[in-house]
Amino acid sequence: MEGLALLGARAPEQGSFAMSKERMYGYVRVSAQEQNEERQLIAMREFGVEEEYIVIEKQSGKDFKRPRYRAMLRQMHAGDVLVIKSIDRLGRNYTEILEQWGTLTKRRRIAIVVLDMPLLDTRQGRDLTGTLIADIVLQLLSYVAQTERENIRQRQAEGIAAALARGVRFGPDRMLLPEEFDYFAELWRKGSISSRQAAEELGMSYQTFLRRAKEVAAEG
Repeated sequence: MEGLALLGARAPEQGSFAMSKERMYGYVRVSAQEQNEERQLIAMREFGVEEEYIVIEKQSGKDFKRPRYRAMLRQMHAGDVLVIKSIDRLGRNYTEILEQWGTLTKRRRIAIVVLDMPLLDTRQGRDLTGTLIADIVLQLLSYVAQTERENIRQRQAEGIAAALARGVRFGPDRMLLPEEFDYFAELWRKGSISSRQAAEELGMSYQTFLRRAKEVAAEG
């Protein structure tokens, strides 16, 4: 089977899908070829994910098609468990994350375990309260992230307005910033990610990211 060959996973015997044992898959994603995925791999192994069911994806922020992730999902069945190191492995923003979370846990009945956030664990055996808490925590994170992005945009708009009032004029050839620029710039300013990681996620050079991030901060 092409998907299993792509993932390097063990192909099941003929007719075994109907009676297949629940499996635990690990998904590791880094944003560029030069980034090291070892930290995520160590966490997967320590949690007990078998090596042959760990899927590694290396892609830039410009390209988020995630063919290996999609191929992995095609092999997963109800009752299987998807293990990720952090919640942002599911998507580039919380809209994508919530969409993936709902599709996997509600429609396909695949459990999710987020190693960095123990409350986000929907495995069977956890009571209904545990599952509900996981959903509530995810919704809360989404609300906080969205509120933070709106506050950042408001501060940026106020900074631009103040700059215009001081007579600052912006050149016509400035690159249009990606929608998520403010969010990743704020993470960089807080020290949560490096400038190179932010630039990779946004699909721009880190020099451009640094320049524009500093300009936005100065305008604020």
